[in-house]
Formats: sequence, structure tokens, C-alpha cells
Amino acid sequence: MIIIGAGVAGLSAALAAAPHPVMLLDAGEPASQLSQGGLAAAVGHDDSVSAHVADTLAAGAGLCAPEAVARIVGQGPALVARLQALGVRFDCGDDGAPALGLEAAHAHRRILHAQGDATGAELMRALSRQVDATPSITRRAARAVRLLTDEAGISGVLLADGTLLPADRVLLATGGIGGLFARTTNPETAIGAGLMLAQQAGAALADLEFIQFHPTALDVAGVVTLPLVSEAVRGEGARLVDERGVYFMNGADLSPRDVVARAVFARQQDGFATYLDATHLGARFGARFPAIARSCGAAGIDPARQPIPITPAAHYHMGGVWVDAHNESSLPGLFAAGEVARTGLHGANRLASNSLLEAAICGEAAGRAMACTRLSPARAVRVFEAPPVPDVTPVRPLMSAHLGVLRSAGGLEEAVQKFARLAGGNPAAGLAQAIAQAALARKDSVGAHALVDNAMMDKA
Repeated sequence: MIIIGAGVAGLSAALAAAPHPVMLLDAGEPASQLSQGGLAAAVGHDDSVSAHVADTLAAGAGLCAPEAVARIVGQGPALVARLQALGVRFDCGDDGAPALGLEAAHAHRRILHAQGDATGAELMRALSRQVDATPSITRRAARAVRLLTDEAGISGVLLADGTLLPADRVLLATGGIGGLFARTTNPETAIGAGLMLAQQAGAALADLEFIQFHPTALDVAGVVTLPLVSEAVRGEGARLVDERGVYFMNGADLSPRDVVARAVFARQQDGFATYLDATHLGARFGARFPAIARSCGAAGIDPARQPIPITPAAHYHMGGVWVDAHNESSLPGLFAAGEVARTGLHGANRLASNSLLEAAICGEAAGRAMACTRLSPARAVRVFEAPPVPDVTPVRPLMSAHLGVLRSAGGLEEAVQKFARLAGGNPAAGLAQAIAQAALARKDSVGAHALVDNAMMDKA
């Protein structure tokens, strides 16, 4: 078994597959490490799984797969217990119970955090320690550039150094596509590598048009990866204002992310700079959000005394490799988990902090399924040339211009045509073309897919 990617999904899968031998390919820079907001689970005394399910379905704008929502969300409380047993140190209140935060579109406080705003890093620490202590898991620093297939399905993986690794079961846990945009909260290396691998191998992709833009990335000039200003800051009462100090959300600061991102974008289109005002927290800001405070400080901003400049940025891909309830794709032997997968949990718009939940639960499910899959007879693996290296340079301006917070039919048609001309020798352009085609095919605004020329678009 080979697992491509060493974020929360990949690490969880490797542990779930034990004691079966696993090769874990680690290309570095997992987006899981940057996750601030937390992990959503119905563990509060006033909460329930059914309420969490309802909030997830509502955020997904009618396009979630209800059975996937029930399956994944229903495992949240048990997952929290498993993670604590592995050594994950969630923040707790004076009574020793987890300190639960509130985020957009959640009806209850159900967001577990670690070290204030370093939840992803804490999960990675605990999972990595357990992986490194598990004899059946071999971690290798390497980048996969091609999935090898034959008439039976997956037959191996080609690495960037030319090494061929035979395998009849491969898991993609490679993260998202934010790096295809000029501004993202993801590592700029998150350019959809797993989707390119799956696309080249012929696996089905789904819901590619649904890309979530986080409304409050720290607006720092001259960089692709912008520090995230977590939704949890708004959960603690911060308000969105423009450069004049005018509050423009009318009490809807904790609306679903697509709604808030459109409101911020609209204010910018009207010529105003946008800010998040958390000065009411004063000195408490640094204690509650230490990582965000450090990012602000590096940009010369003191959030205890001045509003934080923010802008929408590409954040999360709801679409991806189509997978079934066992996280297996349409290509036999190919599995996917985490952001690269389309499980049906998120629909048209991911509910805040459901991503770490999905990554861990679906990573575990994929690891168990791979371990239980019947071994295929040994098959010959042919030598392949590596595909062209993805070049995001011509892709980023087109994705940002035509597949951002607001889209138009004309802009999408232009993007499809331009990506088609670039796609022949550039896998990044080929993926971008598929995303643009999916967006062009969806004629009505829904969730994160918002068309300026569609009267149905909801406006905050």
C-alpha cells in the first residue's frame, strides 16, 4: 500500500492500516499544519449529532450527500476520544472539559481547538509521533508524478526521481488547489497535484466548481500564501468594517463563508479596504489567538489596538476525486481522503471546521479499506516517462480573474478557451480547464459558485 501525502488524512490512514505494511510518501508542506479554526464535533452538553448534521446540510446548500454527512459527522465524538488517546491536547476550560468555540453557521459551540489557533499543528504532532513509532509504516520523502494503471486498475506509482513503486492500492491524501490562485491560505505548493494524478489516470472527478474563499485572510502584499485570520476571531465578537470604520455585515458576521466572502468582496469592489476589528478583545487577543497575533505582528499590525486588514483568499476545495463510502475512487485500487476527495460531506459550501473532522475520519476509513482489500496477483509494471512539470505561472491570473468569489458566464468561457490552449503540455492548465468547464456547466448560483449574471445569487 502506498499513501501519497502526510497531512492529517494520510497519517490517519497509515495508522488505521497497521499492522499491514504502508509506504507513506511525504512531499512536505501539508496544509493540515496551517489549520487554525479547529475540529467540529458534537461533544457539548447542549449539542447533538443531529444538530451538527443539520448545520452541515444547511451550509452545503442542498448539495451534500446526506448519507455521507450522517456517517462522517456521526463519528465526531468518538474521533475526539481517539485523538485524545493518541495524545492530542485540546484546549480545556477550568472544569477540564474541552473549551468549545463558535464559528460561522454553527448553531452551537462545538469547535475544539488546540493552543488557541494551532489545532492542525497539534494533530500533526500527535499523529506524526504515533506514525514514527509504528514499525509497519515507512515514511519516505518523495513526490509522486504519475499513477500507473493496467486493465485491473492501479499498478504502481512513478516518483519524481524516476523510481517505480509497484502497488495495487494507492491513497491520494495530497490536499487542495489553493496554489492555483494568486492569493490563498494554502501553501503555494498546494496546486492540486493529487487531482492531476487522478485526472491523468482516468479516475472520476466531481464538484470541481465549488471552491471556498475564506473571507478573512490577512491582506499582506507580494505573497501567494496569506496568513489566515480564523473564523474563530469573529466567533469571539470581531466585526467586519471598511476603511472608514463602517460596519457592513448587519449582524451576519457568522453567516456561511460564501456569504461573508461575497460581502467583503463587494465592499472592495466599491473601492473600500476591508478590516476585521477585534480591538474589543484588547490584550486577550494574543492569548486566545497567538499564531494570528504573530502573523499580524510580522506585518506591523497590533490587533489589540487596530483593525486587521483582510481580504478573501482561496481556501478549500469542496470538489475532488469522487469516492464511495469506503473512500475508493472509480479506478479500482485508487483511494482518496482529505481535501483531494469529494466525499459528499461539504456540498456547495463547507461548514467551518468540518475539514479536519473529514480528513481524520475518512483517512481512517480509507486505511482500513485498503488493509482489507484483497491483494491482486503480481503484475508487470511498465516504465513510463514522467509527465510535464505543472506550471502555475499562466494559470494563477486566469483562475483569480475568472474563478474567484464572483464569476460570470463570459469570464468562464474565456477561461475554458485559454486553459485549453495551455493544457497540452501543462497538467496544471489541464486541471484548471476541467474546473472552469465544471463551473461553466453549472448555470445557477449555489453555495460557493456565485454568478454575477444570475439573479438567484444571494447577497449579504
